[in-house]
Amino acid sequence: MALTQVSSNKCAGGFQKVFEHESTELKCKMKFAVYLPPKAETDKCPVMYWLSGLTCTEQNFITKAGSQLAAAEHGIIIVAPDTSPRGCNIEGEDENWDFGTGAGFYVNATQDPWKTNYRMYAYVTEELPKLISANFPTDPDRMSVSGHSMGGHGALICALKNPGKYKAVSAFAPICNPMQCPWGQKAFAGYLGSDRSTWEAYDATVLAASYSGPQLNILIDQGQDDQFLSASQLLPDNLIAVCSEKKIPVVFRLQPGYDHSYFFMYSFMNDHIKHHAKYLNA
Repeated sequence: MALTQVSSNKCAGGFQKVFEHESTELKCKMKFAVYLPPKAETDKCPVMYWLSGLTCTEQNFITKAGSQLAAAEHGIIIVAPDTSPRGCNIEGEDENWDFGTGAGFYVNATQDPWKTNYRMYAYVTEELPKLISANFPTDPDRMSVSGHSMGGHGALICALKNPGKYKAVSAFAPICNPMQCPWGQKAFAGYLGSDRSTWEAYDATVLAASYSGPQLNILIDQGQDDQFLSASQLLPDNLIAVCSEKKIPVVFRLQPGYDHSYFFMYSFMNDHIKHHAKYLNA
């Protein structure tokens, strides 16, 4: 499938690039960012997929998270897709910041008018990895996933729904139990319909309760002063309780003084990339 390069910038010895392509899953043009470390010039490298949060494009992560130096050091390619289809001319797609454009929630929608385009789960787990494997020097057996907020939810469900596919998973301030929070309930009702049993396929806390695959290597950082933690949007305690019961090992770090912003992610990004490198380069 044809890729069009949108931009390329030398960064940390490698290159930070952005590409555009026609997505078969989403029936629209999509952009994604890819960081190619210096090692990618001579060797195949593992890939970490980064899933961003509400309202973000592929740009937020590559300009604010400070991931490139650590990715260069550990020889990891980082792929950061957009968070939803765009410009699909769906009525109401631009009316809300937490639903529609910029808010795909990493599900495959089943409801009109969203089901044709809003298939972000299939895009990030199937179409995009095939595209990356076909066009960049990657090792398809060494793949991991990370994300923030809505994207943290996405990272967790990708790992839980595909046992063994991802060598590691990490998240910053993830939406851990979307069935029980306002953001998740709004998105799931709109994309998946009113039958709450269908929502369970995209809820990390529910998925963890029935997980039976190989050991997951999970790192979660949460800012203690995150306004969305106190507003009961993130609900990490629900996920931690289930993982504890199921003996799924999770390193959960509550970081005093930090909020929900990219300043928080920038502060601990090196730890996360080191976490991924431990398993990707094992």
